[in-house]
Amino acid sequence: MSRPPHPPRGDIGRRVAARRLQLDLTRQDVALRAGAAPGYIQYVEEQSATPGIGFLLRLADALETTVPELAGGTMDLPGGLGRAARQARMVELDDTECRQLLGDHGVGRVALTGGDGPVLLPVNYQVLDGEVMFLTGDRSPLAGAAGTEIAFETDHIDDAFSKGWSVLLVGTVRAVEDEDEARRLRETAYSAPWAGEGREYVMVLTSRRTTGRRIIVDDAPEDAAPR
Repeated sequence: MSRPPHPPRGDIGRRVAARRLQLDLTRQDVALRAGAAPGYIQYVEEQSATPGIGFLLRLADALETTVPELAGGTMDLPGGLGRAARQARMVELDDTECRQLLGDHGVGRVALTGGDGPVLLPVNYQVLDGEVMFLTGDRSPLAGAAGTEIAFETDHIDDAFSKGWSVLLVGTVRAVEDEDEARRLRETAYSAPWAGEGREYVMVLTSRRTTGRRIIVDDAPEDAAPR
């Protein structure tokens, strides 16, 4: 039996790599912050490594997070478990900032009215030409909302510093009935829906109102006021 070209990555390695990319850091940057060699950061990310608690503490500090977050201990818990930060303030985001935070794909929530009342659903989304695309089942509550106004929200929570942001879009969602257009949009999608197969029905949200808010903590690294 042939061996795989690379050992499988462990959960810690995947989380370290994801957090590093989220902060837009190189392995050299993380190594410098954690007092380690760049090669060891690569080893942790790419192989099934289990670093000691001392190094994990330094690594978590370098990545502006916590050891439980890197180890997956909070994976099944909601975001925002940290206490409210002192000197926190909320600011409104303009349309450009909202679009930048929305990015070109991710996971968010849609709010709509179903047969039994309000419904809130987690969804993968893709931003294409200023509109938000969803792939869903043809009998899903979202598919049933075609032609109505819905809300779509996505956010980010930073438990380490008790801060975050949220972006809200409100507008009409439509079903893409033309199969050629639907196929083109499916092929453009970054990935298949996380919830699994059977979600090929293409829905597009055109926003008429986009708003956003950010919680700023003045003594957090990224939010510190210039001196």
